[in-house]
Order: sequence, then structure tokens, then C-alpha cells
Amino acid sequence: MTDFGFIGAGNMGGALATAVSKSTKSVLIADFFADKAETLAEKLAVKSADNNTIAESCRYIFLGVKPQMMAEMLSSVSGTLSGRDDLVLVTMAAGLKIETIRKMAGKDYKVIRIMPNTPVLVGEGEVLYCASENVSDDELRFFTDNMRFAGQLTRIDEKLMDAGCSLSGCGPAFVYMFIKGLAKGGENCGIDPETALALAAQTVIGSAKLLTESKTDPDILIKNVCSPGGSTIEGVKSLESDGLEEIVQKAVNAAYKRNLELGKA
Repeated sequence: MTDFGFIGAGNMGGALATAVSKSTKSVLIADFFADKAETLAEKLAVKSADNNTIAESCRYIFLGVKPQMMAEMLSSVSGTLSGRDDLVLVTMAAGLKIETIRKMAGKDYKVIRIMPNTPVLVGEGEVLYCASENVSDDELRFFTDNMRFAGQLTRIDEKLMDAGCSLSGCGPAFVYMFIKGLAKGGENCGIDPETALALAAQTVIGSAKLLTESKTDPDILIKNVCSPGGSTIEGVKSLESDGLEEIVQKAVNAAYKRNLELGKA
């Protein structure tokens, strides 16, 4: 029995397979394009396979296909899956609830639903997860232990998954926009583009690390940077005047609204 199988070796499926392979080599990878699976498997020193082999022999099966392809893919392996009660299906498809996956698969399988974000590509991701009622604590522990190289894993109630996705799933795009703005501001002050982007990115990395490691309230950290009559306070006043926090909140809320729409589609 192989511990992990990945059906779909796209960007996210490949990134998660890469993370898991750092914990165990008991991994099989399949993809619609067989050569893609073979290339990734060779790179990770694991094995490639086809969908049915994974359905037959893997304990945790990552369903790394697009939501609109999920029903067809599960139907194609339903005959192989049907005789098994020991497997756990892992879905990362946006908008598809655990109940929906079970209906598509034709059985009340054990299901873990995850929502990873793109920084899992460098092992610094946020992976939200929830599970069906029949997934045991030991099965969840084994799963999270072997996923640790993807980044931080946070258990969340499924009813909050769309909200969490709007924050951590969509959030990287919002952060990149902020970094882009920081860098452009530096350019306007005479710094060359490459240096400005590097300074902006490291500033965000360092600030986030200080926030998480110090466990200090963001308002206190803002105050710590600002000296009365100094330059930082002038920039903060500008951001407050333009409503930066409200703008970001609006972006998260817009993403959340769209996630709800996708869940009803």
C-alpha cells in the first residue's frame, strides 16, 4: 500500500507532491499528460502511475483536477474505489464541499478538504483544511505530519472555508500588489527597479516574520515604527487618508462573494 497518490500534477498538485515527498517517498503521481507525471516523479525520486493504480493502491488520494473536471474524473475511477473503505480522498477544488465530493464519488468516503495558497511552492504556504466526520484523529495527524513541508496547516470549520480562501488563498495576489506599489514608490524616489523590488519584498517578509514571531498587535508595531514628526508617520497618514485598510477589506469581501457564487454553480 502506498501512502500518498496525486491525481493531477499541475502547479498546486505538483507543489503539494513536492512537499509530501520531503517527508516520505511512498508517493505515486498521475496526470492526464503521462510525461508530465513521469518528469515530476523522477525529480522527486518517487514513482508515476495512472489514475486507477492510484485509486487501487494509495491511502490518501489527492484530487488535483479542476472543479469542472472532478465529476468526470471520479466517475472514471469509481469502480476501482468502490471496494475500498481504507482510503481518504483529499480535495483542493475551490467551491466543492465534502458532501459534493462524496456524491460525485458515489459513496460516503473519508474526505479531507484543503485550500492551499501559492506560497506552498516554496514551503511557506498556508493550507486550510477540514475533514468529514469519519476521518480519525490518527488519520488527520498522519496527513498533517506529512504535509508539514508545505507550510502552515490550519484546521477550519468547513462553513468558513470560503472566507478563509478569500483571505489566505486570494491574499497573496493582494500582497503582491502592495509589494509592487512599495517598489514603484522607491523607483519614484530614484531607486532602480530591481533593487526597489528586492527591498520591498524583503520588507514584507521581515515585517510578517516580526508580527508572527513577536505575537505583537499590528497597531503597536505600526506605532513602534512611527516617530512623532518623522517620515513614517507622514506615510501612514497618507495611507489612512486614502483608506488602505478599507480598500483591502473590500478586496477580501469581493473575493468572498465570488467564492460563494462559485459554490452555488
